[in-house]
Amino acid sequence: MPSSRPPTILCISSYFKGNRFLETCKEQGARVLLLVREAVLTEPWVREACDEVFGLPSLFDEKAMIRSVAYLARTREIDRIAPLDDFDVEMAAMLREHLRIPGMGRTTSHYFRDKLAMRERCRSRGIPVPAFVHVLNDDRISRFLESTPAPWLLKPRSQANSYGIQKFEDAAALRRRIDELGDERSQYLLERYLPGDVCHVDGIVSSGEVVLAEPHRYRRPLMEVAKGGGVFATRTLERESKEAVELVALHARVVQEFGLRHGVTHMEFIRGAADGELYFLETAARVGGGHIYDVVEAATGVNLWAEWAKLEVGQGEQPYTLPPRRHDYGGIVMSLARQEQPDTSTFSDPEVVKRIDRAFHIGLVLRAGSRARIDALLDDYEPRVARDHLATLAEVAPIR
Repeated sequence: MPSSRPPTILCISSYFKGNRFLETCKEQGARVLLLVREAVLTEPWVREACDEVFGLPSLFDEKAMIRSVAYLARTREIDRIAPLDDFDVEMAAMLREHLRIPGMGRTTSHYFRDKLAMRERCRSRGIPVPAFVHVLNDDRISRFLESTPAPWLLKPRSQANSYGIQKFEDAAALRRRIDELGDERSQYLLERYLPGDVCHVDGIVSSGEVVLAEPHRYRRPLMEVAKGGGVFATRTLERESKEAVELVALHARVVQEFGLRHGVTHMEFIRGAADGELYFLETAARVGGGHIYDVVEAATGVNLWAEWAKLEVGQGEQPYTLPPRRHDYGGIVMSLARQEQPDTSTFSDPEVVKRIDRAFHIGLVLRAGSRARIDALLDDYEPRVARDHLATLAEVAPIR
């Protein structure tokens, strides 16, 4: 990256997010170009932090993206490319390789986007994963169904979070669904459903080393909330507990085996209820959704969006130092709300450090000196949010 001029970073995003990332890139002295889907072009992006903003109908057409970014590069020397959303990780990797720009390439990006690639990599490296099979070969699928007890999960390989996941108890119904997929079936995998506690580790990686790893546990599995509705909540685990230490160690092992050099991670694991073993579920080279970054910042004082921006701009060519951090505990309770602007004044405890400002949502971010205090507050807040505010998407969608 030339030292005679400010670095230029092209940020791409299919959805509205990452304003803090853009601001930090500008603070780092970078020239910031923002390329987004036209559908989100009018969202309140921090345009004062962007030197130029562009829109395209879609960011998923490789040929169109190559042509568009190459056209921009005729008159702009692009030094970095950063995806702000999970759906843009592989596109950014492709563009980096095409333009020969430093950063994560396509092979590594697949480990952080493709659920099948993740599981194959873990299995080959001895990292426990739930039993799975690619929805490709009929004989292998049959052997899987015969040897693996129901229920089973049918998962899209490249969706984010719990989107598109279907749960099946009946093999015949599952086979019918696979037949319905037709030529798209190779885009899916089958996995044994494991009941248990779902945990997540949110971290920062610099030069291949994990410099921050915050372990958390969802109060209810995220897939259960996504499919059945209800209140979403997560909180920091007791950092010195056996579970937290094991999670942090397994997170570091996955980072190493997947080859991440610089960036942030959101990684999920499940503690199997039947055997007590910790299994890898999935990971992403991005900031976790659901305002998990607010939980991390509440507990540590470290903003993942800002640190990710520093790492993307630097790419190891500039030294990175984690800012001073706290060792408090964070939590969040959040749900869709029946009210467009719900009144949260009754949640008046001093541990409430942020109130999510989003139409038809209620969200409270908590900070305390102990995990026990966070759990006590969530025990109080969750039923109150459910009673006074909780709405389903079907209830909210017609009035939004």
